[in-house]
Formats: sequence, structure tokens, C-alpha cells
Amino acid sequence: MTTYGNPDFASVKVIPLTDFGDAEHLQANAGTIMRLALEAAGAHAGPVVLEVPYGTYHFYPEHADKAAYSITNTASEEENPDVTRTIALLMKGQRRLTLEGNGSLFVIHGKQTMLLLDNCEDIEIRNLRFDYARPTVTEMTVERIGEKELDVQVHPDSQYKLEDGRLTWVGEGWTFRGGPVQHCDIDANRTWRVDDWPSRAKRIEETGSRRLRFHFGDNAIPDVRPGITVQMRDGIRDQVGVLIAGCRRVRLTELGIHFMHGLGVVGQFSEDLTFSSLELAPRRETGRTVAGFADFIHLSGCRGLVSITDSKFAGAHDDAINVHGTYLRMVDQPAPNQVKVRFMHPQTYGFQAYFPGDEVAFVSADSLASYAAGRIAAVESLNPREFLLTLEQPAPTLLGEQDVLENLTWTPEIVIERNHFARIPTRGILVTSPRKTTIRDNRFESIHMSGILVSADANSWYESGAVTDLLITGNVFDLSGGAEFPILRIAPENEHSTGEMPVHRNIRIEDNRFKVSQAPLLSARSTEGLVFRRNDILLEQMGQESTAEPDAGGLVRFENCSGVEMADNRFRYQKQ
Repeated sequence: MTTYGNPDFASVKVIPLTDFGDAEHLQANAGTIMRLALEAAGAHAGPVVLEVPYGTYHFYPEHADKAAYSITNTASEEENPDVTRTIALLMKGQRRLTLEGNGSLFVIHGKQTMLLLDNCEDIEIRNLRFDYARPTVTEMTVERIGEKELDVQVHPDSQYKLEDGRLTWVGEGWTFRGGPVQHCDIDANRTWRVDDWPSRAKRIEETGSRRLRFHFGDNAIPDVRPGITVQMRDGIRDQVGVLIAGCRRVRLTELGIHFMHGLGVVGQFSEDLTFSSLELAPRRETGRTVAGFADFIHLSGCRGLVSITDSKFAGAHDDAINVHGTYLRMVDQPAPNQVKVRFMHPQTYGFQAYFPGDEVAFVSADSLASYAAGRIAAVESLNPREFLLTLEQPAPTLLGEQDVLENLTWTPEIVIERNHFARIPTRGILVTSPRKTTIRDNRFESIHMSGILVSADANSWYESGAVTDLLITGNVFDLSGGAEFPILRIAPENEHSTGEMPVHRNIRIEDNRFKVSQAPLLSARSTEGLVFRRNDILLEQMGQESTAEPDAGGLVRFENCSGVEMADNRFRYQKQ
């Protein structure tokens, strides 16, 4: 018997979706029916299970909710002045709800945010699959390279039209021509960014069913080979895959998320988030190579425990996991106990970033060192980019012109365990939290940039903050990184860096396995208490197997670090 995690099964209200119509009606009008079912669930005081019978359900924009949500790291006012989201499945103010999908497939039409949870508590969504009918990342595979032209075959899920020798990609309610481009070598399970070479073609012609020939004339032929899949998209993140905003205790388990338009699964000022047994990858039967328009999981300003376990991440257009806070710049001090702060990055603004009672740190933009602490008494929103904060005590008397404020209350403990990362063009994991963080027993396969990046900056993305307790252990790094991208990179973006003023502290890298080709193993700066021990490093070598002792100094780089310990590591050579 299914108990839905509740010991008192008799108290659980089960609402079958079939209460709202027959199977054919449900599957063709899923957005309207799900809205009615969620209203019924919200009317029940006790725990509720909304039971979706196995099937394929279609969600259309004309049946969707429309609501304004400002979302971190999405688009600037100039890129997308209207923050109204088209929401296939909206849960607002729900409590103690389980959405049981029974393996069903939710098919999204047009550009939509697939799922949005707003001010919800104790929610579990499980045993569901999400996909797009027409993904907003298009795909074509190179078949032949000529002297001045190349031939491709377009994937069946990517639609296009040719006008005067120019290519336009066409979807459900959207079109685009140029934009970010990636190459995917599916055999090597590797993806990387390239320039927009399709837009350089002098002329494009159709040579057969879904077959195109790109003519380059005097322009350089692209650096590509037959068998490579070319992925294209526009550059505007006008929706997200999933938004979890202002929520507590949300669990996403046993989900297949096979495509997301815009930024992926976004958690924003939410508490205790669990992601377990997710498959963020294309459905195998589609033959597609990409499942994400940008990041897969992006968490900003969350707290409590963030747990990401036993999941597959394959086929993104940006990072697999990014967990961070946001520095806001202090731009004025109207009174001794007041500071006016401003969102600085163009793509992050408009949401509540501070609450009364929050503890904050005053941070030097130059060194990224914290030099004072405070507690917020009151918050006044001045406009979408600025807040006036009243503190319980006076602010420091000497505030740097570019200095920033970090919200320490909204920082999470992080557990990332037993996941598999592949076909990621940038980084596998980015983490910047001052609380305990564990990255354990994951596999990083051919990540194009760093497998793990620990940053923090107050000049570009404004993603905070200082790491104080990070354990990286039991992971496998298989040919990740590159000549410019260390496999593990600890790189706070502080202009003033000294060993006496570290940004990050207490980072232990222990008992991992590395297969290294051209990438540096580890690069670290402005870190105190860095431990690298009991790691197994296999170095690929061209030609004969070397018998020389590997030079650890050529594989690791330290800048203004203190308390570094390297011990009991095993370096071995392998012939490539």
C-alpha cells in the first residue's frame, strides 16, 4: 500500500485527476484541468495527494497562467522588459501536497515555465517526466565537409524555413536566426561552445529532406567534422524550467526533465530543497543531445539544507549546478544605521533580497574580505534594483565606494552526492556558501571547463560569498577541464589578494580519482587551510609510457594561499 510518506494514511486525501474529466479531455487540456485539481487540493486542510494516471499530457500557452516574476540570472530590462511568465503548472500557497505522476509525460508547447512553486510548504513532486514538443535549442548533425561548403541533416524536432538563402529556426510561437552555438560529440559525450558560424554562411540551400548545405565562399570553413551535432539557440532567458520561490521543504524526486527553456530549475529565497533521482537529459527515444537552454540547477539566496543526489546531468548549455548568494553594492548611507543597496548585474534584479532579522556582512569589493557584521531591522523597496536597509546598529563608519553587502542568513548547507555529469560546456558545479558543503562520490565526465569552481565576485556576476567548510571527496574526474581550465578551480575575483587576507578557508580535497590529459589539476588563490591528500591522479601521455616521476608542481598552482597541505597523493602515467 502506498502511504505517501505519511504514517497516518487515513488522513491523506487522495484526489485522482480523473475526477475532472475523461482521459482524452485530460490529456488535451492538461493546463486547465490541473488548475482545477490544484484548487481542489488547496481547499483541503490535511495532506493531499494529487494522483495523475499514467499518460501523456499536453500543456498549451493559451491554457497557462500568466504572472510577473523577477528571477535571478535571467535577462536584463533591455533584453526582456516584460517579466510576465507563461506558467504551464502553477502552485501558489500550496501546503502538504504530493503530485504523483506515475511515470506520466508532460509535454510543453510554446515557450513556458513548466512548473512554478510560489510560497509553498511541504511539497513533493515525483514520478513525472517533462519535455518540450519543439525544444528552443535546435540541432543539426554535420554529414560532409567540402572545400567551401558543408552539409548537415536537421533533427526532426527542429523546424526551419529558408528565405533568400538565409536560415530561420521556427518553433511554436517563436523564431530566431543567430545566437549561441555549441558542438556536441555524442561519442565522446562532450559539448563545447563555438562561434556562430552558421550565420557566416554566404548562402544556405536545401539539398534533400531536412538536409541543408552551407556555402561559405571566401569566409573560413568552420572547424567541425562529420558526426558533430550543432546546437543553436537565441540568447534571451525569458522563461525558466522550474521556479521555486519563497518555499519551504520542497522535494523533486524521480523526475525526468528532458528539456528546459531559459534558466533551468531555479531556487530563489527558499528553504530546505531536495533534488533526488533526477534525469536531466534528453529522452533517449528522441535522439536529441541537449536538455537545457542554460544551467540545469541554479539556486540563489536559499537556506537550510540543499541536497542534490543520485541524478544525471547531460546536455546543458551552461553550468550543471550553481549555488550562490548575491552581493548588492552599497551606494548611499542616508543615516548612520541605514544603507542603500543596489542589484548590479543587469540580469539579476526585482526580487526581495533582504528581510527583517537577516544577518549581513560588509564586504570589501577589492579584497572580498568581510570587515563588519550587522542585522537588518527594516527593509524598504525603493525600485526594482534598490533597497533602503535600516540596521539594528550603526553601519561601519568607513564604507568603501564599491563595497557590497552579503546576506548571511540566506546561505545553505549543501550536499551534492552520487551524481553523473556529462556534456556540460562550462562547469560541473559552482558553490559559494559559508556553510558546510559536501561534494562526494560524483562522476565528472569530459566537462569542458572546470569540474568544480569556487568563485565569489563583486565586480561581474556579484555571486557571493566566502567558503569556510568544503569537502570534495570520493569523486571521479574523467578528462575534464582544459589547458585554460583547471579541473578544480578556486578563484575568487578579488583584485587585492594577499596570504594574510584569504577569501576562502578550510577546503579539503581528499580520496578523489583524476584522469588528466591537458588540464591543470588544481588552481587556487586567496585560500587558507587548503588540503589535497590521498588522491589518485592518472596522467595520460602521448607515445611511450613514462617512467619519470610526475611533476606535481606543474599540475597545481597556488597564489597567495596559506596552510596548504599536499600529502599521500599517487601520480601515475598511462599511455594514451
